[in-house]
Amino acid sequence: MSRQDRSSTSSEAAADEIDLLTLFRTFWRGRLMIGSAVVAAILLGGIYAFVLATPTFRATSVVVLETRQSATTGLESVLGALSSDSETINTEVEVLKGRELMGRVVDELNLIQDGEFNGSLRPKGLISRIKSSIFGEDEQTAEEAQRIKDGVVSALLDGIQIRNVPNSLVFQITVTSTSPVKAAKIADTVAKLYINDQLRVRFEANEVATRWLSDQVAEQRAAFESLDEQVRDFRAQTSVINGETLAAMDRQLKDTRRRIEQMTSESGELNIRIAGLPADAPTSRRMQLTNDLSRMQEQIAALTEVERTLAADFDRQSQELTRLEQLAREAEAGRLLYEHFQTRLKEVAAQQGINKADSRVLSQAVIPSGAAAPRKSMILVMSALLGAMAGAGLVLVREMRANRIRSSQELEAFTGQLVLAQIPQLKQKSSKDLIAYLARNPASAASEAVRNLRTSLLLSAAELPPKVIAVTSSVSGEGKTTTSVALAQNLTHMGKRVLLIEGDVRMRSLNHYAADVPDERKTISAALTSQAMLAEVTLKLPNIGDVILGAKSQINAADLFSSPRFAELIAEARAQYDIVLIDTPPVLVVPDSKIIAQQTDGVVFVTRWDSTTREQVAESLSQLKNVRVNLLGLVLTQVDPAGLKRYGYDAYGAYYGNRYYTQEG
Repeated sequence: MSRQDRSSTSSEAAADEIDLLTLFRTFWRGRLMIGSAVVAAILLGGIYAFVLATPTFRATSVVVLETRQSATTGLESVLGALSSDSETINTEVEVLKGRELMGRVVDELNLIQDGEFNGSLRPKGLISRIKSSIFGEDEQTAEEAQRIKDGVVSALLDGIQIRNVPNSLVFQITVTSTSPVKAAKIADTVAKLYINDQLRVRFEANEVATRWLSDQVAEQRAAFESLDEQVRDFRAQTSVINGETLAAMDRQLKDTRRRIEQMTSESGELNIRIAGLPADAPTSRRMQLTNDLSRMQEQIAALTEVERTLAADFDRQSQELTRLEQLAREAEAGRLLYEHFQTRLKEVAAQQGINKADSRVLSQAVIPSGAAAPRKSMILVMSALLGAMAGAGLVLVREMRANRIRSSQELEAFTGQLVLAQIPQLKQKSSKDLIAYLARNPASAASEAVRNLRTSLLLSAAELPPKVIAVTSSVSGEGKTTTSVALAQNLTHMGKRVLLIEGDVRMRSLNHYAADVPDERKTISAALTSQAMLAEVTLKLPNIGDVILGAKSQINAADLFSSPRFAELIAEARAQYDIVLIDTPPVLVVPDSKIIAQQTDGVVFVTRWDSTTREQVAESLSQLKNVRVNLLGLVLTQVDPAGLKRYGYDAYGAYYGNRYYTQEG
């Protein structure tokens, strides 16, 4: 990293530190407002927590889900076994939160008559009471009753929390109610009805299965008996032999066919022999063979008839046996199906007596000994935090909207000029009382502030301190005349030769310090229009010293001070006095102060605490700068010590609450 980069980083860090410090100082100045906001918030939170809030209690009943794979009944259940997967657990949670189950809880505990859940039982408002008194009570319809029950169920659901303990089959049923006993009772009732609901579902399933199995047993019994009757009838109506006899018939038929084939073969051979006899063979021999052939053919014919008869009997017996066997098989199948349904019916009937729920209560709800809400300590802590945030926000808003100067640091930071002094606000009613007070109390905070201003001016340039000084401000009422008089008085008591000139001939504020109305021949106007000498227009005022007062003039004030005579008068005063102070009009009102300042060594700019706006100060200094006026410094006047404390600037005012200062009447 280059040196320039490190320097830039350091500057940014310094800027951040300054911003944080400024923010901290802002909050510190507004600590009273923040503290008040915190106290107010804690008070409101305390009123809510201890007075307004209705205490609520929480009770928890614990239910555990038991999977049915571990059942030892030995009977097959009508319902499928519950598994422990996430889908089953989530399903059971939704069942616990179901409106049907909650409706049973409402009916079980008669919560419709409980004002905590039934809003219609709560005290009616004024408008509702007036309507009831005029029109009477409306009859409750079935739809209205159902709507009320739905509302009670919804209110009950709002007060119930169902939670599955992670990585377990345990469900926590937490109920919140205004009554600790009611909370525990509702939690236990939900658990009980949830388990009863499982038994009810299982019982209803068994009932349905029993009815269906009973119907099936009756149907299968009738079918079996019908088939068995058909077998018996078939046996009675036919001369059915068994399979062994039929096999013997088959063997006899095959033997007969072999004999026919053999005899047919022998008959053929005999024909060949007869045909092969020579012509001279004996007749007896030929006759004998012919007779044998005839007997053989008769036997073949007889055997053929026997074979035909046997074949017909075999085919008939085979068909009847097949039909009998089919009927017997159907009857046997009907019997087996009947016995199966009968066995299943007995199992279901037996299972009704040993049915158990899929869940059991692991822990019943305990009546809470203390309220779960409102959490008073938490409410107070949160109230304090919210109050602090609100107070800090108000402080920031106030600082953002603040457009008036409230400290010398703000004035210096805003203008870039040195603040020579801060002069506190005095409660004297008149200007004369103020000068008398300063004269009587040289060690007061106000006197020390003026003395600080005097020291700053005299030491502003050690080699050549200013001699002719103009005192001005942005607008009227900022204390420039009082500052001028107090500074003149302080310098005079120091032993300096001081001349105070009324430069504001339009308002003539210095005239209030004179006992009588000044002679117009002894005023600044006379000195500038009649060429009167300096000594001729100078007056001595008690506790102030030499003063040139103002008077009305037919000549415009700006023109009056623009005359060469004014420059000559200032030169004469510079030669005769150590310090010449000129009280001038406000910069933003008339151009007189800018004209007068051209004949001075510099200007002291007065700003009233918490009154003069930043825009006024900026515009005034800009106008003075445009006419190349030497600005000696700024003075913050009429500073209110209580106001400084209220705004958090008490560390900046060293002129109040300090034992170095004395204040007398």
